[in-house]
Amino acid sequence: MNTINKYDGSKVFFTSDTHFNHANILKFCDRPFKNVEEMNETIIANWNKVIGKDDTVFHLGDFCLGGAAEWTRMLDRLNGKIHLIVGNHDLKNLRQGFVNRFEEVVMQRHIVIDKHSIYLNHYPFLCFSGSYKDDVWQFFGHVHTRKNNTGIDANRLQYLYPTQYDVGVDNNNFTPVSYNQVKKMIMKQLNQI
Repeated sequence: MNTINKYDGSKVFFTSDTHFNHANILKFCDRPFKNVEEMNETIIANWNKVIGKDDTVFHLGDFCLGGAAEWTRMLDRLNGKIHLIVGNHDLKNLRQGFVNRFEEVVMQRHIVIDKHSIYLNHYPFLCFSGSYKDDVWQFFGHVHTRKNNTGIDANRLQYLYPTQYDVGVDNNNFTPVSYNQVKKMIMKQLNQI
């Protein structure tokens, strides 16, 4: 695990599973776009609508497919200081020389915001340090959560803690979410138990 970093929650955003340039994701996740270009443009517009140039973005994996031209095109258009938490697609698609385009590229990260310990990983954890405490949270992607989820992981999502949240675009109207938005969702989940 990497060192713990503290952040100002008012300038921190989270997202995952943008899958830029991944045409098959439209079918796999039943995304509501005519084609990959429409998907890319919608996600970029939504991203830049909520994220400023100096905001911190934790992208929890599966950023982009394609070669250097595609990666450059995406990174040149996105606001914010992007930290990439590596996802399964990034392992095989992260282009050589692009690591320095991110603030960092790591397998996972442990951060603190407003005294909340938060684990960031591409995958949801079944167990994590402090998972039985309401003040330790975990943000993840990978499972493409959405209403009426029928994906391969759908039946496993019932085992998530109320302190876990899928920050992926499929679960958040194809838009990055702020720390305050996720905090509100986790508080709502905690109040439902």
